[in-house]
Amino acid sequence: MTDTGGQPSPWDTTSPVAARARPGGDITLVEGQTFCISDRRGDMSESFPHGLFLLDTRVLSRLELRLNGHRLEAVAVAVDDPFAATFATRGAPAAGTADADVVVFRRRHIGRGMREEISVKNFGLRATPVVLELLCDADFADLFEVKESRVRRRGGLQQRVEHQRLVFEQGLGSGSRRSTLAFSLPAVVEPGIARWSESVAPGGTWDVCLEVTVEVGSEPIEPLFRCGSLDGEAVPLRRLASWRARLPEVSTDNHDLATAISTAGADLGALRIFDPDHPELPIVAAGAPWFMTVFGRDSLLSAWMTLIADPTLAHGVLETLARFQGHDVDADTEEQPGKILHEMRFGASAGLALGGGDIYYGSVDATPLFVMLLGELRRWGLDDELVARLLPHAARAMEWIEHFGDRDGDGYVEYERLSPSGLVNQGWKDSWDGIRFADGTLPQGPIALCEVQGYVYSAYLASAHFAHEAGDAAGYEHYRSKAADLRRRFNEDFWLDEQGTYALGLDGDKRPIDAVASNVGHCLWTGIVDPERAPVVADRLLQRDLFCGWGIRTLASTMAAYNPVSYHNGSVWPHDNALCAAGLARYGLSAHAHRIIEGQLAAARAHGNRLPELFAGFSRDELPVPGAYPASCSPQAWSAAAPLSWLRTLLRLDPWIPHGKIWVAPELPASIGELHLHEFTLGSTSLDIDVVGAQVEVTSSDPAVQILCEPRPPISAVLDGG
Repeated sequence: MTDTGGQPSPWDTTSPVAARARPGGDITLVEGQTFCISDRRGDMSESFPHGLFLLDTRVLSRLELRLNGHRLEAVAVAVDDPFAATFATRGAPAAGTADADVVVFRRRHIGRGMREEISVKNFGLRATPVVLELLCDADFADLFEVKESRVRRRGGLQQRVEHQRLVFEQGLGSGSRRSTLAFSLPAVVEPGIARWSESVAPGGTWDVCLEVTVEVGSEPIEPLFRCGSLDGEAVPLRRLASWRARLPEVSTDNHDLATAISTAGADLGALRIFDPDHPELPIVAAGAPWFMTVFGRDSLLSAWMTLIADPTLAHGVLETLARFQGHDVDADTEEQPGKILHEMRFGASAGLALGGGDIYYGSVDATPLFVMLLGELRRWGLDDELVARLLPHAARAMEWIEHFGDRDGDGYVEYERLSPSGLVNQGWKDSWDGIRFADGTLPQGPIALCEVQGYVYSAYLASAHFAHEAGDAAGYEHYRSKAADLRRRFNEDFWLDEQGTYALGLDGDKRPIDAVASNVGHCLWTGIVDPERAPVVADRLLQRDLFCGWGIRTLASTMAAYNPVSYHNGSVWPHDNALCAAGLARYGLSAHAHRIIEGQLAAARAHGNRLPELFAGFSRDELPVPGAYPASCSPQAWSAAAPLSWLRTLLRLDPWIPHGKIWVAPELPASIGELHLHEFTLGSTSLDIDVVGAQVEVTSSDPAVQILCEPRPPISAVLDGG
């Protein structure tokens, strides 16, 4: 995709994507900065966006297994863990027979490399000769070259055989990359192929293990799974077991909700990445397979929605983003003092540590979201030591908001790219055409998005609370008055009376960008909307041109730029809908929130209870199933987190642990009769919440914590001295 100036942007996430839709679907495995895509036989083909990827580079582009000269037939696939799968296949039947005697199992584990255990089983009545061939290649293509189907074979690629190992290499010195395939049994090895010839007895099994290791420069990367090793202490297994042990127990009589929440927990566990320099800090990557890296906005919003499952993700996200907070002014990367990064990318020369990546700061919303999340985490019981460590970063973020973020001193935070290769749009709808007027024309910057003003408003309130805790009367008054003034002016300048909603933004001439879009739901979530206008906005969000039955579209179908299969101009994004639902419930508009959640539950059911990053915005009248968006990531962090956000919205759960209070006021739609949350930890407090119809029972392990079975007063009560 090119931006409006015709310049391709390496940070644009909406480039045309290689089609991954194949009969039966491809299989994606993920472990940190390693992922693997194959077909259901376990084969990786260069004709498709397949391969083994590490540090955003395809380190294995072909891996095809043949038995007696034929490709195998897929029988079943079991994805045992996010990083492990078993592929059951069979050989070709003998001439004149319907059944095959030989079955081949491929047990694959990935993590900084790959291990594959191959078992050939003979179910026939006589010994069977087998010739097993493994065809291999590595092109070291960049991740986005593969994603966008523009891989071109480079010069300097070498294939050779070393001590019965296949070696693929590109480049020299510190920029070189090498993939090595080693085998547990002797083979006839030639460039690009390994071959074994055996006779398998009736009822017998023949096994071989292959191992893929990678070197960058002269530094070998130690794989997490090796042939002949015991897996019980493997780091991915230990981390996954620890993650699962922390998740609260959720049960409900609504099967779709129960399955969606269970899938969310598994997917978020898979999307966690760990910096080897700080292995104690998990963070959540944006999505598999193409975005297994740090994104400021995505990680912050995903961590917020995941608080009900595991607040340690939010700890890790804040600590990691704080480490890479902007210090200098750099137009090329759009770095500015106090600014939170948009994206960190890993090239072939980067190390495994997060500091080895290339950083781009072109995001207008990650910085206020950083302060918002820190404030929310404090309400959930973040200890004083962590608060003290992160507060200076929040203060620097607020300085960015008030100086660099507010480009013209009008009190609104705007964006306009500083580099021709940067993102044209720098809110969450960051495709080049994601922000338009109602007539379809593109606004000129700087642009002040409506939801960004909501995030800034919430950041001011969080900062006011922190100042109040510290006894800083001047700081408290400063941020309190900034929040009050922003809310007042926002409700004057952004309101579109004829549309019954708020403008998508203000353009460079301060004209309202009058497109009707989903962004206004985020304004409800942050509380910047005047209470008397909230019901009007809620009704507008649920009108047929915005609400398609599966969820709220990114852009109303009555707008000129509407396209149900566009990235940001008519599609449906689950995380967007989750925040809209949370905002509606915050204003007591639970019936509206329930319609969104039930529509999303239906969409999840149609996707095997795993919501993709986005799907097409066709109405349920037009199409009885949700339409796919081909480039969509799945699993994707903030879509995976959406069911956890629904859970909090349904329970209307809001803690303020430093003040010893927890508000719980569940309201369930008719489709959910019971909802139970057990062993839910908030700070040092453990809760059990049982909802059966209108009956609510909450049990706390700490009698000093006050349970209030009523909606939480809005955080904006601070504006009135609350």
